[in-house]
Amino acid sequence: MTGVCGCCGALRPRYKRLVDNIFPEDPEDGLVKANMEKLTFYALSAPEKLDRIGAYLSERLSRDVARHRYGYVCIAMEALDQLLMACHCQSINLFVESFLKMVRKLLEADKPDLQILGTNSFVKFANIEEDTPSYHRSYDFFVSRFSEMCHSSYEDPDIRTKIRMAGIKGLQGVVRKTVNDELQANIWDPQHMDKIVPSLLFNLQQGEGTESRSPSPLQASEKEKEKESPAELTERCFRELLGRAAYGNIKNAVNPVLMHLDNHSLWEGKSFAVRCFKIIMYSIQSQHSHLVIQQLLGHLDANSKNSATVRAGIVEVLLEAAAIASSGSVGPTVLEVFNTLLRQLRLSVDYELTGCYDSCGNIGSKVIKEHEERQLQEAVIKTIGSFANTLPTYQRSEVMLFIIGKIPVPGMHPTLASAKSGFEGSRMIQVMLLKSLLQVTTGFQTTNMLTALPSSFLDPLLSLTLMEDAEIRLLVLEILVSLIDRHDNQPKFSSISIISDISEDNLFMKKHSQQLYRHIYMACKEENSGQRHFETLYALLALISMELANEEVVVDLIRLALAMQDLALSNEDMLPVYNRCAVHALSAAYLNLICQLTTVPSFCQHVHEVIETRQKEVPFLLPESVFIENPSVPKSVDKLEGDVLFLQSKITEVLGGSGYNTDRLATPYVPQFTDEDRLSKRKSIGETISLQVEVESRNSPEKEERTPAEEITFETLKNAIVDSIGMEEQERERRRQVVEKFQKAPFEEIAAHCGARATSLQSKLNQIFEITIRPPPSPSGTITAGYGQMQSRSVPVYEMKFPDLCVY
Repeated sequence: MTGVCGCCGALRPRYKRLVDNIFPEDPEDGLVKANMEKLTFYALSAPEKLDRIGAYLSERLSRDVARHRYGYVCIAMEALDQLLMACHCQSINLFVESFLKMVRKLLEADKPDLQILGTNSFVKFANIEEDTPSYHRSYDFFVSRFSEMCHSSYEDPDIRTKIRMAGIKGLQGVVRKTVNDELQANIWDPQHMDKIVPSLLFNLQQGEGTESRSPSPLQASEKEKEKESPAELTERCFRELLGRAAYGNIKNAVNPVLMHLDNHSLWEGKSFAVRCFKIIMYSIQSQHSHLVIQQLLGHLDANSKNSATVRAGIVEVLLEAAAIASSGSVGPTVLEVFNTLLRQLRLSVDYELTGCYDSCGNIGSKVIKEHEERQLQEAVIKTIGSFANTLPTYQRSEVMLFIIGKIPVPGMHPTLASAKSGFEGSRMIQVMLLKSLLQVTTGFQTTNMLTALPSSFLDPLLSLTLMEDAEIRLLVLEILVSLIDRHDNQPKFSSISIISDISEDNLFMKKHSQQLYRHIYMACKEENSGQRHFETLYALLALISMELANEEVVVDLIRLALAMQDLALSNEDMLPVYNRCAVHALSAAYLNLICQLTTVPSFCQHVHEVIETRQKEVPFLLPESVFIENPSVPKSVDKLEGDVLFLQSKITEVLGGSGYNTDRLATPYVPQFTDEDRLSKRKSIGETISLQVEVESRNSPEKEERTPAEEITFETLKNAIVDSIGMEEQERERRRQVVEKFQKAPFEEIAAHCGARATSLQSKLNQIFEITIRPPPSPSGTITAGYGQMQSRSVPVYEMKFPDLCVY
């Protein structure tokens, strides 16, 4: 029996003897390197034995763990690591199964050192590129266990930090091992992402005081990695995860971020949410940016009835994301992005005015704070501008048309406010949308203004300049200034200066100049205009001169400035004294600018003489005395004459000598009134309409009295023959005057004359149509009704008998 037992050791398989020989008698001596080299050589020489080596090592490690012989456990894991690094044969799959079984055993242990040891071995394994695929390997346990380690609450803070960092490294290893292998479990599935992403965000939040070292700190040296905090390691791991995300995986990677921020109320603080999405936007591939934007917009819609601070936090994140993203951040659905933001703006206005989130106003509804809604509205407007800055010119033009179509304009677009918010809701929506439009137009650059600003955009925009609300009119003026200012000239008009770079856009001005002039003129007639309005009007006039001027435009602008002076002098609209002084000052400031731009010495001399006279006698007609904090204006400005006024005859004379059109200069500017002017509710417009109605009623056929037929006698015929010669001379003179008028008269006068003729023609046509719709007379004449009255009998057309000559 003794001999039999003694020879059993020699009969043991060679791989077992080689494995046993790597373990020293004292674990503190560490792995026996010479024997480890023999084991490695054997594994490479006989790869079919590799799975048995792994199974035996696993058996020994399990026994050592159970007996708490942790020294031998470390030696076994070191041996496994070396075998993994050395062997890449086809049989490695079975060895890996044994290896992962041992790693799982260590991760399940309660001792932190064993958990960290197992994690380090798994990370080494994750960095190995396997030659053969594995069809059945699962990493579900490792995702769950590493995520749990990321949330460790171990009492000792140092050990807790080590465990959390081990968990982060383990998740990083799982991602590296599975993300590029289609045969592995899909790590992008929601069941895995819902564990990995919140675990990373938890550690990122713990180190919120630390800032990112760079927009994309993926490359870090070994020394830096050793000194990394859990937050820095988490950020690097999170960036690596997002950087590997393909087009179809972005949604699954971002959704857990949104849910984490919701569940932990992290939108309200803004800073952490912004930091998370900065990491996301910098890490993902640039062509996928619009997918993140769309998810944020959808999340904003889903939180429509949440508190204003939450919605403002999401909008703030959108703002930062749009600033980081490339020009394709809006994606294919450009208008849908702006539609969502404008819808949130409208909802915020409704919430602010109604005081509740639901229409029925239940008792349990949340209390709405007005200042929070205002902050949200400002954030949405800012975000709209940020998105617009990423768009090319043609798309920005589409967005401008889209926004102007949303603005409630009386007579053009229906009101968009809900019934419960009423008139004030419509007004607030107008203001908010105009502010949004101003953000979109800021920095707008185009080479062809005629195509970039069509009538469908300008007509409703200019209609708003006639509104009674001063804030709305000011916003419209600022929008016009922003659109026309293509060379950043606006800041230069704080003080009058000469700019030599003048561009021309003749087609645009030929089509829309009269509209612009009329609305500028009408804006001066508003009683509630303040200093900002007049300053913006000056900037608008100056920018038109700089950006769109030619000789004809300059003449019209001078005529407009003189008409503004006449407006303040006549005071037909009963303007306050301040407004009249402001209009005088505006006219003077602009004429001073335009005279220096035209560089006609005699014109400059006349303007400067008037300004000097005003400085001495009536300083309240100059900008320096009117556009200040406490303007000094008199009680009345009715008696103004002589040298303090700019003279149209003098200006016509001096500019005529320089080749300008004297006939056009000598004609006073008269704005063409249209149907839009009903919005301004002016008395003069109403009187004009009443007068037209009265004249039409007098000329109607029903009111006309039949005049007796004139008796024709010999004297009548004699007078007709004698007067025919004089009539022919009068006709020739009349034709000569008509030709001369069309050759020399201003365009506005010709247009007004043609308009009057068209109105007269329309009136006559209306009279004809009235007659034609009456019942036709009967061919059979009249029939006699009772009591001797004559009554016309109406015969249908198909029953009438017409003469043969009338039938074709």
